[in-house]
Amino acid sequence: MKRHKNIVIFLLFWGIISVFPCWSRSALKLPDIKSSMKKVADWQIDNFKYSTTDNLHDYGIDSWTNAVLYLGMFEWAKIADDSSCFQWLENIGLTSNWNIPANFLKYPIYGLYHADELCIGQFYLNMFNLYKENKMLCSTKERADWIISNPPDSAMSISNKQSWTWCDALFMAPPVYAHLTKIEGNDEYLQFMDREFKRTYNFLYDRKKKLFFRDSSYFNKKEANGEKVFWGRGNGWVAAGLVNILKLLPENSEYRPFYENLFKEFVSQLAALQDKDGFWHASLLDPASYPAPETSATALITYALAYGVNKDLLDKKKYTPVVKKSWTALVSAIDKNGKLGWVQPVGADPKKVTANMTAAYGVGAFLLAGSEIYQSYYKF
Repeated sequence: MKRHKNIVIFLLFWGIISVFPCWSRSALKLPDIKSSMKKVADWQIDNFKYSTTDNLHDYGIDSWTNAVLYLGMFEWAKIADDSSCFQWLENIGLTSNWNIPANFLKYPIYGLYHADELCIGQFYLNMFNLYKENKMLCSTKERADWIISNPPDSAMSISNKQSWTWCDALFMAPPVYAHLTKIEGNDEYLQFMDREFKRTYNFLYDRKKKLFFRDSSYFNKKEANGEKVFWGRGNGWVAAGLVNILKLLPENSEYRPFYENLFKEFVSQLAALQDKDGFWHASLLDPASYPAPETSATALITYALAYGVNKDLLDKKKYTPVVKKSWTALVSAIDKNGKLGWVQPVGADPKKVTANMTAAYGVGAFLLAGSEIYQSYYKF
């Protein structure tokens, strides 16, 4: 009974938000945003699958790829006004036993440390906030406590997966520590997050280009046009990760100024790299070599831009048109059945993309972007 009461309160809250916006202020139609999200979410649920053997790190039910989907689905469930979405998500947690994976077969040394394995903890903690059931919290807290008590190897070589040595990690793990501080009231989690995030930032952020290298192996690589290699989705991961951190940091937090300032500098640079059709590409500085649109990068960056406008971190007049254009581009990548195309497969660098390519994390990113626009629609 308590569980159903929590869901009802949640849905009522988001229902109030959905009728507040002034529709006439935007060319975007609120029902169209919702219907596009529903179409994509329904297709993904109908076509959802995961591995139970072999590469569980990338394809298991608790893998990072699926964890991003659950984060997007959680936000969609608020908007959908349909408790079955939350039931689907709860079934995911029950199937995974609310456990943080280790995947020692793929990473025998780094299994307990690997940032990707913590990504699903963001979903578990969101569910804990709704249901207040300790089983949704325990494994995430236990893993974070163990890592803090057993400090990771601090070497920043990409071969070391104990530390956050690749830029994607800044989406996967930091929000878990920020959320644990919010739940537990223990600043030790946030101290750890801040220290580790800044080590990665200082190592991978190019202060001239205002973009993140994927990892140290790309420091001396060049694209065909002579530009440095900055991967679209990799930078999208960082932008979206910053959003998820900022959503959890109190306004008066001593840590907040650094993350806000980085967000404003970095996301504004990403906005400047949008193409004429509203997309971002697999390679940010050499789109001519990768002319196909790339929707996972586009969705993650759109999510960040929409958040920046909503929270007045970015100038509304300047960046609202960028968000509108990118959302229109994303919707154009949905086929008649609801499949989101042009998603680059699992990888670490720019690759060719086709319209038939899709992936759960691309759908999760799309739903995150749509939810951020929908929930504060009056800004657009």
